[in-house]
Amino acid sequence: MSDSRSALVLFSGGQDSTACLAWALDRYARVETIGFDYGQRHRIELECREQVRDEIRRQFPQWAPKLGDDHLLDLSLLGQISDTALTEARAIELQANGLPNTFVPGRNLLFLAFAATVAYRRTLSVLVGGMCETDYSGYPDCRDNTLKAMQLALSLGLAAPMTVETPLMFLTKAQTWALTASLGGDTLNALIVEHTHTCYLGERGQRHDWGYGCGHCPACSLRRAGYEAFIADRRG
Repeated sequence: MSDSRSALVLFSGGQDSTACLAWALDRYARVETIGFDYGQRHRIELECREQVRDEIRRQFPQWAPKLGDDHLLDLSLLGQISDTALTEARAIELQANGLPNTFVPGRNLLFLAFAATVAYRRTLSVLVGGMCETDYSGYPDCRDNTLKAMQLALSLGLAAPMTVETPLMFLTKAQTWALTASLGGDTLNALIVEHTHTCYLGERGQRHDWGYGCGHCPACSLRRAGYEAFIADRRG
């Protein structure tokens, strides 16, 4: 597909946001990226972001001219007011409300609000995020209804159309691997394995078939299971 609009991708340096970046580059005329430093425990992902962007430019010359500026915002205040296993060194566990204590309340809502502010200034009319309610940890700010409501609020509040695209919303992790394979083949999936970061604990010392990580946290478990299901399906 070819779309004359320009997009801003919420880009953490992880698998899902890299899938969204490839999806946007394949679709839109111009694509910029935005990341957030909020005191995350796995902030090593921020170090992966530029590497991923560089590798995409190098390995996918058809996308390179479309890939524009990157923006990294300091949202350390969010880490200061959060009390979660994603912003503090503590064991990851379920809470009484059924959500894991990796849930950072309001994180995606704030990300989208700040992203929309940057997009408005940069004349970008599409926000692309990797939120998903299929294979996920139950975060309420990842759900489709939440994102539709944010799209309406942002468009009204800016008095300008602001489309929120979530291409992974109803995909399993296996289908996400399949999506990137359809966009960039084995080359893109190899890039994702080698250069992206997902592990909540920030572990990059151990390399698995599906990438680097502790192998046990919720993010690693989802990524590993999705990769194994994707490979099994490919083998028939």
